[in-house]
Amino acid sequence: MNRSEKAAIIGAIKEKSDAASIAVVTDFKGMTVEELTNLRVSLRTVGGELHVVKNTLARIAFTGGTHDSIKDTFLENCAIAFGTDDPVAIAKAVSDFAKTSKVFKIRCASLEGKSMTADQVDALAKMPNKQQLLGQLLGTMHAVPTNFVSLFANIQRGLLYALKAIEEKKAA
Repeated sequence: MNRSEKAAIIGAIKEKSDAASIAVVTDFKGMTVEELTNLRVSLRTVGGELHVVKNTLARIAFTGGTHDSIKDTFLENCAIAFGTDDPVAIAKAVSDFAKTSKVFKIRCASLEGKSMTADQVDALAKMPNKQQLLGQLLGTMHAVPTNFVSLFANIQRGLLYALKAIEEKKAA
């Protein structure tokens, strides 16, 4: 590989890492091509990408960027999972794959520039995703006016029951 090819690879990785909200460094030593392809497919379905890059090129590309905190973890065989949209979905896809695979492991990650351990990535994967959080927020916002209306309906209902009881008492 000549210098211009290396510069192009470094530029491409730097561009992807700066655009990504999460970067997960994984260990894939001993995986088959089929397993790696399945991981790539599962990441692609949630808006992520998996790249296997030479460690020295990755260190250079990550230096001075958003995910600079994890540049020193590029050792031996490692792959980088990038996610631009929903970091929880990327963490969930990588974490689920790590649970099913015997050789695939999560080393560390960087979320918006803050480094995370493998346990923190697993904890992030257990959180609800963006759409679930929006649904919970919408449900909470909808509950306030609904409860307010039912409160006033109960006040009127109580008044009507009292008036009906008075009417029945006078009729008897």
